Amino acid sequence: MISPWLILNRRYIFKMKRSLAHLPREKKDELRAVVEIIRELIDAEFIILFGSYARGDWVEDRYTAEDGITYEYQSDYDLLVVVQDLPKYQYKGYRNRIKYRARKFAGCTTPLSIIMHSLDEFNQAVGNGEYFFVDIKKEGILLYRSGRFRLPVARKLSSKARKNKAEAHFKNWFESAKNLFTGYGMFFEKDMLKESAFLLHQAAERFYHTVLLVFTDYKPRTHDLAELGKRVDQLSSSFKGIFPQNTDEEKHLFELLKRAYTEARYHVGYKITREELRYLAERVSMLQDLTEAVCKAKISSLTDKSQ
Repeated sequence: MISPWLILNRRYIFKMKRSLAHLPREKKDELRAVVEIIRELIDAEFIILFGSYARGDWVEDRYTAEDGITYEYQSDYDLLVVVQDLPKYQYKGYRNRIKYRARKFAGCTTPLSIIMHSLDEFNQAVGNGEYFFVDIKKEGILLYRSGRFRLPVARKLSSKARKNKAEAHFKNWFESAKNLFTGYGMFFEKDMLKESAFLLHQAAERFYHTVLLVFTDYKPRTHDLAELGKRVDQLSSSFKGIFPQNTDEEKHLFELLKRAYTEARYHVGYKITREELRYLAERVSMLQDLTEAVCKAKISSLTDKSQ
């Protein structure tokens, strides 16, 4: 017996959870308020909580290390918002407006991480067995549905198929990231610092993409290294501290790398020194080594046994 799903031609009807009973009252209240804010701003078909708060393994950790520096980590509410008309919302700051209202008007102290996809994208991804979305449907909690559409039926990939996808993602994205890192060095030697900063950003972004795709078969639509890094941290704690931000100088250096995606190409006032680039390149080199080790270990852990 393969409860709680029903197999139909290798497709699986997952009964999505709807209860938040495992969460403390203040978390339930925050999520209900956030759902109302989303509904006020967006004509959503489905709003789904996934990740640590859906599974019940969220973290709220604060500690002081031996060096006297206080470290704090708090899990996000991971929310998938499914809409019919994605272009209407995609590039108009709706996610930031939701986050702002949640903090200001609902007193939400838990960070929000929101991804938005069209109904067609969601249906296709679940139907094709893309395991990021299949896992959301299997493990997530349905917070809201419009009632206009049914949840799609999931196709479950075999372990062998998942391993093959992970291997393909690693080969493609890791090689691409390494090439961009090499390009950074070529421009650096020519003293073309803006160009080298942009390529360094792109290398870091693609190393993060490699990890996300190997582990989840999904990468969000963002170039924000802070957001990508936070998602990768949730997959492997080994990545925490790759870009330390314990001092004002460390924060400044990371901001230079983050801003390089746009400002190194388009803003005359963007400035970065060779010393700053050398430091950032050392961190990206560490990111490269860790990406390779963690992804190879993940791929090795996947069995070739078909299910």
